[in-house]
Amino acid sequence: MSRTPTAVPSPSAPHGVLLADKAADRTSHDVVARVRWLLGTKKVGHAGTLDPMATGLLVLGIGQGTRLLTHLVGLDKTYLATIRLGRATTTDDREGEPLGELVDATHLDPAVLEEAMQALRGDIQQVPSTVSAIKVDGKRAYARARAGEDVELAARPVRIGRFEVTARRTDGPFQDLDAVVTCSSGTYVRALARDLGAALGVGGHLTALRRTQVGPFDVADAAHVPARGEGDDVDLPLRGLGETAARVLPTVRVDDAAAGMLADGKRIPRDPAIAPEHPESRQRRGSTVVAGLDAAGRLCAILEPAGESWKPVTVVPLDARC
Repeated sequence: MSRTPTAVPSPSAPHGVLLADKAADRTSHDVVARVRWLLGTKKVGHAGTLDPMATGLLVLGIGQGTRLLTHLVGLDKTYLATIRLGRATTTDDREGEPLGELVDATHLDPAVLEEAMQALRGDIQQVPSTVSAIKVDGKRAYARARAGEDVELAARPVRIGRFEVTARRTDGPFQDLDAVVTCSSGTYVRALARDLGAALGVGGHLTALRRTQVGPFDVADAAHVPARGEGDDVDLPLRGLGETAARVLPTVRVDDAAAGMLADGKRIPRDPAIAPEHPESRQRRGSTVVAGLDAAGRLCAILEPAGESWKPVTVVPLDARC
């Protein structure tokens, strides 16, 4: 009987953030499990999964990097999507069964298409796909749908910052749209394809999806994680916690004395006259926390203001600072 390999303990546990480029037909959890094995640590988490059909950027926290994930999961995301107009499916993507009648969508007026897309931009209310991972009475929506249950999910607010067609082509009665989508966390691009097709009266579903950006992080900088059987000799470059935090959170510099205090979970003095340094594009709207970095740019703690002090809400141990 074959056994699933477990992570081999590393003599020096790794810490940091890994950008991974997920291949098609692999689950995000497959990638997480593989990274655990390759890096020899059980402590690996993610800042948002991708469907097996989708490819592209997964942001993974390793070791103490998992404690940064809460500040990464809410970042905006950018996708390259292909939407097929002409028929809806039960899952809102190519893996579902055809739903409704086949409609010739090859002669859609570009102006009508643009009007329908414009209505889906900005702050909208979106009903998630019935095969999403949202829990309904403690059970995943996709599990209920696959069990034959009728699943009704409430609409939720999302923000579509960009929804732009980059190419159009026909395939029989279908019209395929290549599009760029930039959206808030929690948006379902499958549902966007579904809603566009419904608004045009022709039905629509997603046939391809690739995530290219999560906040300031780009898939061009991501590493391929080989599947089992593809070899174990691979370099998985980890980003430092300080470097990562500085991309998404305001930062304050702390001296050696303050860094030592933070290691013990103590508050450090705060000068209200000195404003934290902000990243070029801050996406964590409404957040008051900052990253405390030492002179070398290593993350010491995540801090929040408390009167004339900085209060540590997440402390990085001395031996894990990077």
